[in-house]
Amino acid sequence: MVKPLRKKSLPENCKNSAPMFLASVSFRFLTIVLTFAILLLTGAIASAQGGFGSKVPSVTLSTPAIPSIIRGTAGKAELHFHITPGFHVNSNTPSEEYLIPTALRMDAPTDIIVGRVIYPAGQNITLPFAPDLKLNVYSGEFAVLVTIRPLSSVLPGKYALRGRLKYQACDKAACYPPKELPVNFEVRVAKSTHHVRRDPAQSPHIR
Repeated sequence: MVKPLRKKSLPENCKNSAPMFLASVSFRFLTIVLTFAILLLTGAIASAQGGFGSKVPSVTLSTPAIPSIIRGTAGKAELHFHITPGFHVNSNTPSEEYLIPTALRMDAPTDIIVGRVIYPAGQNITLPFAPDLKLNVYSGEFAVLVTIRPLSSVLPGKYALRGRLKYQACDKAACYPPKELPVNFEVRVAKSTHHVRRDPAQSPHIR
């Protein structure tokens, strides 16, 4: 007679390892989120006390060169931003979903299309309060390229473009409330230099 097969039960230590692992991961994630929440609160208090000599983070825009773009074609405007020394901002692709990315939003005039905004790659750093977490950030200076295409019907001349750069700054001890920087610059729309070539009038042949 064939003996029925017995189902082998897992050892107790294997049964308990999965829930313990998930609990460990959840606890670590919660710890990191709470740490950033505390740092944000600390930064808010520091920002409120900025008038008493504290160093407050900021991002500024250098006066950009005015790009000349032929109507009906795409061109790019290069914007250079500067971060207060000792601070950094999250890159456009931060390492964690709960971190606020640096992002530029533009409001274009009628008949001028703002296309892709190209951000630089960030730098990976670690901070004392989260040594196991790599943060992808910008520090010092970073440049953003804005793709612009005036329609072929746009009259030649200068046009003002306006937008907002949203960012969140941190230092080694605290994160500060998100801010928005007004972004204003001009573009020059030019005529096409391409001329349609016309054949000169031909004299009738005399036979």
